[in-house]
Amino acid sequence: MHYRLFADPLLPHYIAIEARLTDIQTPTVELQLPAWRPGRYELQHFAKNIQRFTITDGAGQPLPFRKITKDRWLVETNGASELIVHYNYYANVINAGSSYISNDADVSPWLYVNPVNLCLYAEGRINDPCTLELDIPDTWTIACGLPQIAPRTLTATDFYHLVDSPFIAAPALHCIDYTVRGVAFHVWVAGRMAFDPERVVRDFSRFTEAQIDLFGEFPETEYHFLTILLSTAHYHGVEHRNSTVLVLGPADEGEGLYTDLLGIASHELFHAWNIIRIRPTELLPYDFTRENYFTTCFVAEGVTTYYGDQILYRSGVFNEGAYLKELHVTLKRHFENNGRSPQSLLEASWDLWLDGYEKGVPDRKVSVYHKGAIAAMILDLHIRQVTNHTRSLDTVMRLMWERFGKPVMGYTFADYRAVTEEVIGQSLDWYYDICIIGHESLFDLLNSYLQMLNLCVTVDETGGIGLESASNIKLP
Repeated sequence: MHYRLFADPLLPHYIAIEARLTDIQTPTVELQLPAWRPGRYELQHFAKNIQRFTITDGAGQPLPFRKITKDRWLVETNGASELIVHYNYYANVINAGSSYISNDADVSPWLYVNPVNLCLYAEGRINDPCTLELDIPDTWTIACGLPQIAPRTLTATDFYHLVDSPFIAAPALHCIDYTVRGVAFHVWVAGRMAFDPERVVRDFSRFTEAQIDLFGEFPETEYHFLTILLSTAHYHGVEHRNSTVLVLGPADEGEGLYTDLLGIASHELFHAWNIIRIRPTELLPYDFTRENYFTTCFVAEGVTTYYGDQILYRSGVFNEGAYLKELHVTLKRHFENNGRSPQSLLEASWDLWLDGYEKGVPDRKVSVYHKGAIAAMILDLHIRQVTNHTRSLDTVMRLMWERFGKPVMGYTFADYRAVTEEVIGQSLDWYYDICIIGHESLFDLLNSYLQMLNLCVTVDETGGIGLESASNIKLP
């Protein structure tokens, strides 16, 4: 499939798309627009943003077609070996999983696209190579993890590769480069440059090196942090194959903004191993037409949330006080908001597709991010305690990488449980019964393990959560 993207000449904030499918050998073709995007496990129904839609053969003659689902079209080819789909997509929202186009040449024109939002694929042809041509000025810069085979033309090995490669194109983008263990990393910034480049290189190099050392290698030869700074409050990131999109604001927040950048960047980089490649078997391959239910998002997101800040502390980017501040935030978000909720982490993982990203009804659900991070911390401290710090959750994640991520085999809940028990050398029935499958509060259990760090979680008369520490805290 070959795609061409350009500003809709008739409507502002619409991206026009021309999708060309060649080598057709069947009387009908079914075209599908994804109903969701990886990294956000809920149906988002991108087809609702399409305003017009036509299909012709290679000679420009209309072909008959009809919708057979909300986001799937059946096309009668009439013997044509090529078809061209012309449609447009409303792109006027900026978050880490959306697409956006600015049509005003006087107000920083730019193009930001998550291809999963607006690129169709043909049923049975999802593994075909793809090219993406951008109708933009020659002078614009393109920030993307995809290689360019020609000016303004990107290439992908297949549709999965294409839609896992967002991009920003603009007249001017800031870029900060650094290299760790032979891998090139690029921090792209769209908007006002609010960071000290030397500080970014120093701090990003530290946490990047620590993560690579944990796993022993990096999965890609290069990596891109696509950072969008806005004037309003934002904090959102999404992981991709060899890139991530980070949307932050307000851009004038100063040190707070930089702390947010570090936290979200470390989290998303950890995903380069955990979920991009160490992936639940239910997500191999992605089925873009419907929900892809799985029970291990507490591993994908909870473990990653735990490591995001933990790595910043280990690598020296965060000092002790900064790390404890972030840990306190995680504890408050869980125990103050969802501490009484009966939902287990298995249920929370499954129910992401139901209401996992909404506030929901009172006292029902928990966050796989926050409760998952607390469960990961308990497991890490327990392994360290039993093995006298000779093993840890690091050991678990390295084995998960070697067995399920490096060969991209996919893992099950049983696989993860077996690896954790192998690492510690004993049954962990109690841990999974209480922390993962069970419905009880983790407050007392967490406090029993925080004693190893001379820490204690407290609760005041209003239900507010505190984190008290003694002198000479020793963090893992």
